[in-house]
Amino acid sequence: MHMTLEADYAVRIVACLVTEDQRRDAAYIAEKTQVPLRFALKILRKLVQGRLAVSFKGARGGYCLARPAEEITLRQVIELVEGPYCLSRCVRGDSFCPRMPDCRFSAVYAEIADAVREKLESYTFAGLCAGPAGDK
Repeated sequence: MHMTLEADYAVRIVACLVTEDQRRDAAYIAEKTQVPLRFALKILRKLVQGRLAVSFKGARGGYCLARPAEEITLRQVIELVEGPYCLSRCVRGDSFCPRMPDCRFSAVYAEIADAVREKLESYTFAGLCAGPAGDK
């Protein structure tokens, strides 16, 4: 299991918006985060649609956070680009598995997914970006 490249890029972009603490254009954000510009634009659109960022048009345009970094969690950013976290597709609820009534694993998978979502929710970008790398 691993996080997608798009989710990794989204986390980097939000962290950049937190640490820059001012409006920045997409080219600057892409360069600063080492994310290809076309991916940065795609992710910035998702962040705006998800109301985590705000875009401004024109010569003084750019992007900034839509709300304080204390209110933006790692889970929100990752799930914005990847969708809700689940360990196994059988836990999603939108797929049918004929073994479900007798499955020994679906409850365990659901419990693990809940624990991961809870842990991701416990990290805010304010905390993640406040100190040296590695601090919460």
